[in-house]
Amino acid sequence: MAIALVEFTEIALIPALLTALGSLPVLLFSLRTSGRHLYPIGMGFSAGIMLVASFTSLLLPALDMGGVVMAIPGLIVGASTIWVLDRMLPHIHTEDRYEGPSIRVNLSKMWLVSMAIIIHNIPEGMAVGSAATYSWHDGLSLALAIGIQDIPEGLAVAIPIALAYGSRIRGFGVGILSGLSEFLAAYIPFLTAFIIPYTLPLLMAFSAGAMVYVVIHEITPDVIKDSDRATLGFFTGFVIMLVLDSISL
Repeated sequence: MAIALVEFTEIALIPALLTALGSLPVLLFSLRTSGRHLYPIGMGFSAGIMLVASFTSLLLPALDMGGVVMAIPGLIVGASTIWVLDRMLPHIHTEDRYEGPSIRVNLSKMWLVSMAIIIHNIPEGMAVGSAATYSWHDGLSLALAIGIQDIPEGLAVAIPIALAYGSRIRGFGVGILSGLSEFLAAYIPFLTAFIIPYTLPLLMAFSAGAMVYVVIHEITPDVIKDSDRATLGFFTGFVIMLVLDSISL
């Protein structure tokens, strides 16, 4: 392995800890106003980081290591997998439109909103895990970038749950759990590459495809009506990820 387990764990913890940090204001400020203006900026920021990371930290290294024979199938399978999850796991975006199974399940709208954001954590966690397995530098820079954009996402998860149940503690707890899901997802490519050698290019391309799907299908429809804030967030995230990716740590 290119990275020790302890170092990998430290990198994988960064997004989870910053997600928890982002959930913290739910304990301190007004539930109904603290996330209203941050949400489109934060989600646009996420899109910018994820789009750059998909190419510079994942897809291009996958092409270098495995060529198009591994990178293109991985990209397609990654996007297809999140498409399947998008259909199987019930969730709803900030708009009044339901996604998931044709039979409505007995979940509150607030849980469905939070589920949409938690779905993002699967490819994000796998992306951090893939990059860290490939390179300590790439893993750390991507973990920092993903972690920064997880701060507003943590708040966006915590507020709906706190409002739905009238419990700030419960909202904060679910925010922490959403970060934990990302932390656990990071181990999927790490362990797979350890058990089945030479699969890392496929896994990196898989993570890239999953993240591009999330940007196009999940994030963009959520923030399109607040395009000014979302665009500002997008270009901020885009530039920050480019800078982090070019710095030699």
